[in-house]
Amino acid sequence: MPLGIFHGITTNPTLLERADHDCTLTSVQSLILEALSTIGCEEFMCQAWGSDAEEMYQIGMKLSEVDRKRVVVKVPVTMEGTKAASKLINSGVRVCLTACYSSDQAIIAAGLGAEYLAPYLGRMNDAGKDGIEECKRMQDIVDGMGSSTRIIVASIRDVKSMGDLMCHGMDTFTFSPDVARCLFREQLTIDAANDFEAAAKRGGGGM
Repeated sequence: MPLGIFHGITTNPTLLERADHDCTLTSVQSLILEALSTIGCEEFMCQAWGSDAEEMYQIGMKLSEVDRKRVVVKVPVTMEGTKAASKLINSGVRVCLTACYSSDQAIIAAGLGAEYLAPYLGRMNDAGKDGIEECKRMQDIVDGMGSSTRIIVASIRDVKSMGDLMCHGMDTFTFSPDVARCLFREQLTIDAANDFEAAAKRGGGGM
């Protein structure tokens, strides 16, 4: 986060399980407070859970009450999830519709007025879809509807995919620390930086 190019942190029940972290209100609220106290973290996305719209709504309200300005509640783009999202938005909660696998689902997010829509790029590719084209069409739909909904592309597995999508107007992504590190692994740049340092030392470099 201190690098200044990352805006926030995101999680969901699957990621919590992988990290051996409890998926309870108390546990996630504690995680939110910890994340938002991190230097540079301006936003925290966490996912509401529940078997129906009302339960997701209630969980979402509880999660967001930690900091309504900086917490974004994610719900899946299902019928129940969309019902919950509508109530959350009307209650002043920032919402991201997630688990998006079809460009047509952008119609739902834009029509609802969700702040974000999160398509799963890598997983769409795994399912035999052209994830890049689906994401591009989502952006076209949102733009065509005159919506302020932002496409936050998830399941990013390589830096090149981000660059390709940025060329088509998408500027918001969520990805793992491993992918983030890849942004800084250009060997030619590393070699050039080392050459600069070596030259500085030869020239008596100091303050």
